[in-house]
Amino acid sequence: MPKLKLQNQVALVTGAGRGIGKSVARGFAREGATVVCAARTLEEIERTVMEIEGDGGTALAVPCDATKQEDCLNLVAATRSAYGALDILVLNAGGSLGVTLPVEYVDPRDWTRVVELNLYSAFYCAQAAIPLLKKSKAGKVITVGSGMGHRPTGRISAYSVGKAALRMFTQALSIELAKYNIAVNELIPGPVRTTPPEIDGDTDAEIFQEGDFKHEWYKTPGDVLPMALFLATQPPYGPTGQTFAINRRLL
Repeated sequence: MPKLKLQNQVALVTGAGRGIGKSVARGFAREGATVVCAARTLEEIERTVMEIEGDGGTALAVPCDATKQEDCLNLVAATRSAYGALDILVLNAGGSLGVTLPVEYVDPRDWTRVVELNLYSAFYCAQAAIPLLKKSKAGKVITVGSGMGHRPTGRISAYSVGKAALRMFTQALSIELAKYNIAVNELIPGPVRTTPPEIDGDTDAEIFQEGDFKHEWYKTPGDVLPMALFLATQPPYGPTGQTFAINRRLL
């Protein structure tokens, strides 16, 4: 029987109730990791944990609004209390919150909320997790970015700015943590179909034929898992501060 890639590892995944986060959480568990599943909606992460346990894995659901520092501190405290360790941190919480208005017309409060979701959530969770990650022999931090943080389109400036800032945060954090053998890398999945939620896994490839995403592959959450596993299983002196994309177009 082949050795599981993440045996004896503890992983924490934000946004684990659905989409990419759920797929990563379940995929890491199948490879032997104990997974802490975090998201704002308790029912969703409890469902993720049930599915992991149904597959024979071990997981814990911890409700967390990653835009709140106290919630992130409590999340890491729960991880420490339950397992005493943390090896992999997947900073997946993010999104546009449906804010797609031009800068001229967007409500400043909505614009700020989107930036906070994509940047502050990563900062709060990473800052809380660093002391525990330092105890790992080769910790991994994976930030889930976006091509729009490299090459924006119109009407979605808040999301683009938040993801661009997340990219710089990834690079800055990688410099700070390199001496602790903690690798910090950005994963850019490209467009991913997250609804309906049951769509995940083997489907016929759908390629955009026109528009801003021309030639791009419209993926399911399960299509993102192999790259997440690649980053989670790199050697102690593997890549850090880098962007890894599964896009079909230039960033």
